[in-house]
Amino acid sequence: MNSAPVIAAVDGSEHSLAALEWARAAALRHGTGLLIAHVLPDHAQLYAGRRAALHDASQPEEFTDPVRDRLLTLFGGGPDFPAGVRYEALEGSVPEALRVIGAEGLMLVMGSRGRGGFATLLLGSSSRAVATTAPCPVVVIPHAERRADPADVAGEPSAGRVVLGLHAAETPDDVLEFAFAEAAARGTTVQVVSAYAIPPAPTMVIDSPFVVIPPEGLADGGDAVPAEREMLRSQTERLAPFRTRHPDVPVEQAAVPGDAAGRLVTASRSAALVVVGRHHPRRRGRSLFIGSVAHAVLQHAHGPVAVVPTLHDDA
Repeated sequence: MNSAPVIAAVDGSEHSLAALEWARAAALRHGTGLLIAHVLPDHAQLYAGRRAALHDASQPEEFTDPVRDRLLTLFGGGPDFPAGVRYEALEGSVPEALRVIGAEGLMLVMGSRGRGGFATLLLGSSSRAVATTAPCPVVVIPHAERRADPADVAGEPSAGRVVLGLHAAETPDDVLEFAFAEAAARGTTVQVVSAYAIPPAPTMVIDSPFVVIPPEGLADGGDAVPAEREMLRSQTERLAPFRTRHPDVPVEQAAVPGDAAGRLVTASRSAALVVVGRHHPRRRGRSLFIGSVAHAVLQHAHGPVAVVPTLHDDA
């Protein structure tokens, strides 16, 4: 069993419970534990601080935690959580508390909106802040109105591909490794999407479907435009060590003109997971800014999105 747990951030909202279901399935796939993290609301934190400061023994030792009670019911109604599942009530701001606990996680899973989110927001402020600062990969599960199939509570069709947004020269190794490990755990394909810039042409068709090419289809003399063929060759070179480490993971490659984020959002309709890097490599050192592609995909994706930070210095 992997020693690093999958962490599910919950607040009792339906959005967070969908994220919990996704995290529970991920923990089973990766053979690891599940840690459920709930950042206590302000009134509960104030109560705990007041009791500690006044040493008032007449008050209950613990503030009632309705989120914990509801989760116990969901897990079968027993007095405690089943083996392999741990619950922690956290204090502090949501981004900071989850950033701290994320240091021990394989990944941190949360909903795109919490209990306090406005209905018109696609991505809540806490989700954005955690995706920007957490020391582990953050998987954001979109709310039901955004999912391609609202009936899919966990937001992850098991047969779907893992879609990887790749800049061959800049995407850190950690992002590729996460995508391949996820595909291996699911027994599915990694579909690699890269974008290249081309000058506009009179015959260019906007939003035309991109072509997926297996690596063995990159023989000389093909019909691809030079920029596309060069992008596919760069992909193949970049992917080689990961294909060696994960020989059972099928790979599909796609080079698309123009907007990488838009293509990834389109792919998210049928993907099990879209994986993107958090920062541009030259801004990765504790940057408070998330990359433009990651930000756009988080805002508009129709399925789960994994935002992966740089965890190690690439060789």
